[in-house]
Amino acid sequence: MGISTVAMYHCLAFVWYFFVAYSITHVSTEERPSEVFLYGGQWKYLTVLNLVLQAVFYGVSFLADVLRLIKKLRCAKCVVSSRDLLFSVLAFPVSTFVCISFWTLYTYNRELVYPKSLDGVIPLWLNHAMHTAVLPFAVLEVLAIPHRYPAKKKGLILLGFVAFLYISWVLWIYSVTGEWVYPLFALFNPAGLAAFFAGSLAVIVSFYNFGEFLNRMIWGQSKFCF
Repeated sequence: MGISTVAMYHCLAFVWYFFVAYSITHVSTEERPSEVFLYGGQWKYLTVLNLVLQAVFYGVSFLADVLRLIKKLRCAKCVVSSRDLLFSVLAFPVSTFVCISFWTLYTYNRELVYPKSLDGVIPLWLNHAMHTAVLPFAVLEVLAIPHRYPAKKKGLILLGFVAFLYISWVLWIYSVTGEWVYPLFALFNPAGLAAFFAGSLAVIVSFYNFGEFLNRMIWGQSKFCF
């Protein structure tokens, strides 16, 4: 794609994610089931945090495109580096994890992740915007432009640190409210929960590696977008 086409795509993607994030954060309070959106509000759900992450990523990507179009290459190089780090370490693996883990658990037993009571609160299109469309967007980004991945150790440390922060947030919410963010967690004893978190981290690391593999297979080692 040409720079102007990529810029248009990133602009539209940013607007889309901003709109979806706005929509979910403005679900009418009186319509929410009593067990949903307690302490921590929507910000305890990985799905909602991912929407914000994607909006930030596409906003940064659009800024990088604009800087390249107006020939501010020195500034563009710095912003492109931030864009690539965001995509490689967070945007691709988290969106892939959200889509695949959600629909896997939903198919097994939806009450564990998305109780039926939410059907009357969150429209079907919004559910798919949050949990389905995020994966095609991530794959399209891989196909649209190359991204420079950080050194493997650095990338995995950053990903692990962010995962640790989210797990800490989930545990903090439980310690304050006595309620788990997702009903699924109530099925485990402490050892089982630790194993589940470790397994989830292993899965998201595999998605990180898969994104790096796709980027290398499509674009090779040396062709990067600055």
